[in-house]
Amino acid sequence: MKIAIIGFSGCGKSTLAKALSEKHGCDVLYLDTVHWLPGWKERPREEELTIVGDFLDTHSSWVIDGTYTKLHLDRRMEEADRIIFMCFNRFICFARAVKRYRAYKGKTRESMTDGCPERINFEFAKWLLIDGRTKKRKKKFYDIVEKYPEKSILIRNQRELDKFMETEKMI
Repeated sequence: MKIAIIGFSGCGKSTLAKALSEKHGCDVLYLDTVHWLPGWKERPREEELTIVGDFLDTHSSWVIDGTYTKLHLDRRMEEADRIIFMCFNRFICFARAVKRYRAYKGKTRESMTDGCPERINFEFAKWLLIDGRTKKRKKKFYDIVEKYPEKSILIRNQRELDKFMETEKMI
């Protein structure tokens, strides 16, 4: 099973990725751990591409959490058996990010690079509410769902996520 989870920041992609990787017994790759180096420094693009490419080359089943359009997105979508697009309301995502910040303040969560403690700052808040939700970015997500309708699942809110998780338990 190969599962790609894409969507807006704060939707719960990492939490879902962990649950699905445990259920299906496959490795999980959190793209935030690929992109960020300790101290919130960005990893050079070539290194990111090598890490993701090597992961895809060496794993026959996987869950990959994150969009990062420049990190083999087309290949990930093509190879995925299932694409889950998490499209929660921006204000719900912001509230979830604040809740996550409170839970992990001063600590690094599992889906993030060691040395990148949880934080919320103006730049991230602006990403959650505005910059991460441009028309171009939304269109990219919907284009993926349109291109792969037979393997795409759209989850728009917590109720739909809960229903999906209940269905997953039965599979």
